[in-house]
Amino acid sequence: MPTRYIGDGYWEIASRQMSIVDKKQQEKFKKATITVIGCGGIGGECIEMLARMGAGHLRLVDEDAFDLSNLNRQSLSTLDKLGLSKSSVAKEKVRLINPYVKVTSFNEHVDTDNIAEIIDDSDVVIDALDNVLTRVIVSRYARENKIPFIHGAIHATSGQVSVFLPDSKSYEEMFNLPSQNRPLDDECLESLKKVTSGVPPVIGPTPNIIGCMEAFEAYKLITGIGEVCVSPNVLTFDLLDLTSFDVINI
Repeated sequence: MPTRYIGDGYWEIASRQMSIVDKKQQEKFKKATITVIGCGGIGGECIEMLARMGAGHLRLVDEDAFDLSNLNRQSLSTLDKLGLSKSSVAKEKVRLINPYVKVTSFNEHVDTDNIAEIIDDSDVVIDALDNVLTRVIVSRYARENKIPFIHGAIHATSGQVSVFLPDSKSYEEMFNLPSQNRPLDDECLESLKKVTSGVPPVIGPTPNIIGCMEAFEAYKLITGIGEVCVSPNVLTFDLLDLTSFDVINI
């Protein structure tokens, strides 16, 4: 460890990554507010990585509690956490990993009424959701307020990540959703509910890989290092196909 970081807890935690970024870049991350919507499979791992990399303020959102079916993949879930609020467990996990990270948790469902309260003042919003309807609400509000939106999704052994910026192709446009260019009225919201159906199959590594990738896309966006996977590019993979790790253009 470089001796200049000894004695300052935050910088000691971050010291091993300080040959990848400089102090000015890490300071940007230290000051950033990142909202993660969903604290389950994708979100749990994403939140942990953001805490370990030294995010300044994490806003964590989830209305659910842990149950037995979460144990196959959700890194925040353990037997002693069953029945507890996912957002509250996530908040405590961040505190145990990196006490220098400020955490605000929301144990509520995201909708058009509370979206402003939840993501206003965020530097980045991360999608760790499991349904298209909420993704549209979040991505649209983020776009209107010039907040980068990092999308991640999984199905079985496959995953995808893309970053939507205020001037890039939108989430709705890229995936040709029925809500394009329509107000989010009751009829439109009902049409979006039909896009997501059933409970998808999933195995442990898939959402955790996506969560790590989303966390690093946020790190790249905020610090300015590397190349961000901006829409219409989508980084995709299938863990059963070693040749499938690729960036495609939709």
